[in-house]
Amino acid sequence: MVIDSNLKTEDLKGKLAHFWSLSGEKILRIESEYDKKSGSPVFTRNGKYTSRGWTEWTQGFQFGSAMLQFDATGDETFLSIGRDNTVSKMAHHISHIGVHDHGFNNISTYGNLLRLMHEGKIQYNEWEKNFYELALKASGAVQASRWTKTVDGGYIYSFNGPHSLFVDTIRSVRILMLAHKLGHFLPGENDIRISLFSRGLDHLLATAKYSVFYNEGRDSYDEWGRTAHESIFNPNDGNFRCPNSQQGYTGFSTWTRGLAWAMLGFAEELEFLDTISDSEFEGISKDFIQGKMLKAAKATCDFYIKNTPTDGIPYWDTAAPGLVHLKDYLERPAEPYNDFEPVDSSAAAIGVQALLRLGNYLISKGETSEGVHYFQAGLTIASRLLESPYLSENLQHQGILLHSVYHRPTGWDNIPNGYKIPCNESSMWGDYHIRETALYLKRHIDNEKYYTFFSDII
Repeated sequence: MVIDSNLKTEDLKGKLAHFWSLSGEKILRIESEYDKKSGSPVFTRNGKYTSRGWTEWTQGFQFGSAMLQFDATGDETFLSIGRDNTVSKMAHHISHIGVHDHGFNNISTYGNLLRLMHEGKIQYNEWEKNFYELALKASGAVQASRWTKTVDGGYIYSFNGPHSLFVDTIRSVRILMLAHKLGHFLPGENDIRISLFSRGLDHLLATAKYSVFYNEGRDSYDEWGRTAHESIFNPNDGNFRCPNSQQGYTGFSTWTRGLAWAMLGFAEELEFLDTISDSEFEGISKDFIQGKMLKAAKATCDFYIKNTPTDGIPYWDTAAPGLVHLKDYLERPAEPYNDFEPVDSSAAAIGVQALLRLGNYLISKGETSEGVHYFQAGLTIASRLLESPYLSENLQHQGILLHSVYHRPTGWDNIPNGYKIPCNESSMWGDYHIRETALYLKRHIDNEKYYTFFSDII
C-alpha cells in the first residue's frame, strides 16, 4: 500500500461526522426491521441482514455497535438499545461452552457498558456495575476452560475441537485478561485456582509462535508476518502438526481477516500488558512476553502493508487463485467490482485499528519514526474506508461498511445480480470494527481519554 504521510487525524473530522450520522440510521433500521426470531444477524444479503448458522459470535457486535454510537454521539436512544438488549439477550453467551468467541460477544456488550460507567459516560450504579463485572468474570472463566495443553504451554481451542488453534482467538483472549484484572480465576478439580492471566499469556505465546511466520525457515512458505488461520496439534501429546485454513484459501496462504485479527490482537495486548506490574508475571519475564508480542505485531502489520493494494484495502486472501487474472493488482487501488476475487473491507476495518494502536504504542516508547509509519498507514486506510465505495450511503441498506466477505470457500457470500463475485454487502463484525475505529479517531481528535477495551476498568 501507499502510505499518505501528510494526512492528519483532524483531516478526517468531516468524514467521521458523516459516518456517525449514517451509522445511527443503520442501527435504528436493523433494530426495527430485523426478524429477531432468525437468530443473530451475521451478514447482509441484498442489503438486509440475515443469519447464518455456524457459531453464535456476532450478536455482541450488534448490540455493541449501539453502545459505540452512544459513546460517539451521546444519544441515549442507542444506549437503551445496547443496554436493554444486553440484559435481555446476552446471558447465554456468558456460559456458552462451545465457542472461542467470548471476547467478541461479551467485551462488546458487558465490557463496553462497564467501560462507559467507569468513564462517567453513564450514571454510576453499584449493583449495575457488579452485574457487568460478574458477566465478564464468568465469561473469562468459561473461555479459559476451553483449553488444550501443548508441549510448551497451551491454548484456547476453536470450535473445531481440542486439536485446533484459530488465529481469530487472539482478540477473544482479552476476556481472560479482563476477568483476571477484576480479581477472578478458574476453579478446577480439587479447588485448584487456575490463573486466567497465565492461561491468557500461554495463548498469546502459542498464537505468536504457531500462527505467525517470521521468515526463519519454518517451511517453504515462511514469510515475515504471514499468518495461518488454523494451527493443528496432536491433542494426545501436544505436538504441532501443520498449518490449515477454514476461511482462507489454504494453510499456506494468508486469509487477510485472520491476519487482521492477529494484527489487532497483538497490538491491543501490548497496550494491556503495559498496565500490568512485573510481579504478576509469575515464572516468566514481562520483557520476554512484550518482546514476543511486539515482534508478532510488527511482523503482521508489515505483511499487511506489503501485500495490500495501494489504498490499503486487501483482497480476501493473499494467494486467492483468481488474483493472477488481476495481474499487477498491488500497484493500484483495490477493485471491489472486478470479475475474479473479492476484497474484504472487514479485514481493513480490523487491521486499521491495529496499525493506529501499534503506531501510538511505539511513539509512546520513543520509537517515533517507526510509530508514525504505522499510524499513518492506519490513517490512510481509515480515510479510504470512510468514503465511497466502502461507506454505505444508501439508507435502505442496513450495513455501514460495504464489500465485506464472510466465507469465500463455502460460497456463503451473496453475489448480486450482474456481478461475478461477492460485493456490495456488509457484515456485523465489519460494521462493528469500523465503528470502533471511528470512535478511536473521534476521541483522538476531541482529546478524550485514549480508547481501549480496558479503559478505566482496571
